[in-house]
Amino acid sequence: MAPSASAAAQAYSELAHLIEEIEADYYDPGRRNMQTAEQQAAGRYLVANALQHGFQFWFGSDPRRPTFHRWLSPTKKLLGDNPDAAYYGTIVDPAHTYRIRGNVQGATYTSFSVESGAQEGHLSKGVVSTLNDTEFEVEADGSFEVIASPEPQPRNWLRLEPDAGSITTRHYWEWERSAAADPTLQVPLSIEPLEHPGPAAPMDDAAIAAGIRRVIHFVRGATIDFPDLPPEVMPAWVSREVNRFSGPEPGESNTEIGYAAKDIDYRQTLYEIEPDQALIMRGRFPRCRFANVVLWNHRLQTPPYRYRRVSLNRRQVRHEPDGSFRIVVAHCDPGTPNWIDAAGLPSGMLFWRFLLPEEEVAPIETELVDVASL
Repeated sequence: MAPSASAAAQAYSELAHLIEEIEADYYDPGRRNMQTAEQQAAGRYLVANALQHGFQFWFGSDPRRPTFHRWLSPTKKLLGDNPDAAYYGTIVDPAHTYRIRGNVQGATYTSFSVESGAQEGHLSKGVVSTLNDTEFEVEADGSFEVIASPEPQPRNWLRLEPDAGSITTRHYWEWERSAAADPTLQVPLSIEPLEHPGPAAPMDDAAIAAGIRRVIHFVRGATIDFPDLPPEVMPAWVSREVNRFSGPEPGESNTEIGYAAKDIDYRQTLYEIEPDQALIMRGRFPRCRFANVVLWNHRLQTPPYRYRRVSLNRRQVRHEPDGSFRIVVAHCDPGTPNWIDAAGLPSGMLFWRFLLPEEEVAPIETELVDVASL
């Protein structure tokens, strides 16, 4: 086949054009909070991570022969990474039936979420169904087996709806060292169709072109087409005030948010902290399966956490005598317990999650102070 007639060559050309389009449009300071060189660097870092994930996850994806890929790591950050967790994902065909085997690997929480619309590289539009480890059987050694299918199963069933495109897994640990920083961490997971598909064909020109176009869809969705929603349509748990947290509305659901989970209580705010300031967060942990707070830049990425504490889970928090917590976010060590290192980022996001809470989450109070006063 002549190079000019190659579908793969054309797809690579389209990918190059997308990079040019991103450079021309995505970093617009008036539209996406890209006013500073630091914020634009975060945007370009996100593009690099989206390309990395697109090629790892989407390029060779085959819903007839799926495999789980780890979403995030200390060197791959997008859509809200978490130092205390591992996430995996795979592509599925909602008309097929799959057997998932794995082990909870000591995690305090394990779940599977079926994403709608997450097909051909497109981002999830919402959650079709969720199955957490209170809803499927786990053996004494931590092993389990789940069936994902459109037809009901007698036990351990993950429901696939017609618009299902992918499955996302969540695994959380409350370790003294953040789990995702451990290079040996690996959750054993496998997925196979009950009807054997036979061997896959070698990647030919058309298959390579299709894979590249899935990468294009994902990178575009994570950047240029990523929804820039006005505050009034955001969930109530996304605060409209800087350095202040708000809670969800009664009955509010996370199922219409891509890559969210219905059994997690979230809190999020924008923060702004000058070099000589500190933001104090006070509250109480509810009875729940897992809880932590994470610091992100404006592109939902943590600062490097292998040698920084940019998040805190319950085990890492030193409690006050009355059982409450006092957490300090600052750019330098204030000499107090429970320091979250803002890593020199003057603004970004603070994100709380409480998994399977058994009681109402108490308000998180905040106070901006001079760091010297601590």
